[in-house]
Amino acid sequence: MNSGVEITTTGRQALVTGGARGLGAAIVRRLARSGAAVLVADVRQEQAKELCESLLAEGLRARPVGLDVRDAEAVGELFGDLDAAGDAVDILVNCAAVDVTKSVVELTAEEITRVITTDLLGPMYLCREAFRRMADRGGGHIVNILSTAALRTWTEAGPYAAAKTGLRAFTHTLFQEARRDCPGIGVTGVVAGGMETPFIMERFPDTDTALLQSPEVVADAVMYALSVPAGSAAAELVVVPRREVSWP
Repeated sequence: MNSGVEITTTGRQALVTGGARGLGAAIVRRLARSGAAVLVADVRQEQAKELCESLLAEGLRARPVGLDVRDAEAVGELFGDLDAAGDAVDILVNCAAVDVTKSVVELTAEEITRVITTDLLGPMYLCREAFRRMADRGGGHIVNILSTAALRTWTEAGPYAAAKTGLRAFTHTLFQEARRDCPGIGVTGVVAGGMETPFIMERFPDTDTALLQSPEVVADAVMYALSVPAGSAAAELVVVPRREVSWP
């Protein structure tokens, strides 16, 4: 689809978690096509490799990175390896997420831990590593993908709502710290409504897609956040389908 957002990211390197498919892949494509070198971080290595190969065939720059965001040590090692190679992360997009559709009484401890660790702790681990390096360099941009679940809860989504609500609060805190300590760093939370991606369609195959939006629209919102001039800040953007059923 044609985008109304035009921005160049030439000369910058981006790291996108959950970048192998769905919204993450849409963001990877937009970043690569705007000139960025993109690290596609995902546990789905085969899909990440296929995406990168398709972008390389277009003459763009992208490479897969195996990463489980739940592993704080692995996150630290990744940034350490990038440091050793002289590869700075100029743009971080935390998109990796999981959900378990069960009532509170049906949830297992492992399921709760998996959702909270992936959707909340993982982004915090990545922000911690990226932010301190961006502060040393004097600039960069972090985008955390949020959800309407951070604004309104519904049944069978307890851990997911808790994680996204926590991530929204963490993102706002990081924004304030960047504004105080390093104005060159942008921090944006993107509240995304329902999208036609595997995240929804694999769990709810009968979903009326007329109620959903294209992930490309949310990818454009990410690009808009990156395009805001230095004198302004896009602390939070909300992008939902007009018929969004979970909007407050």
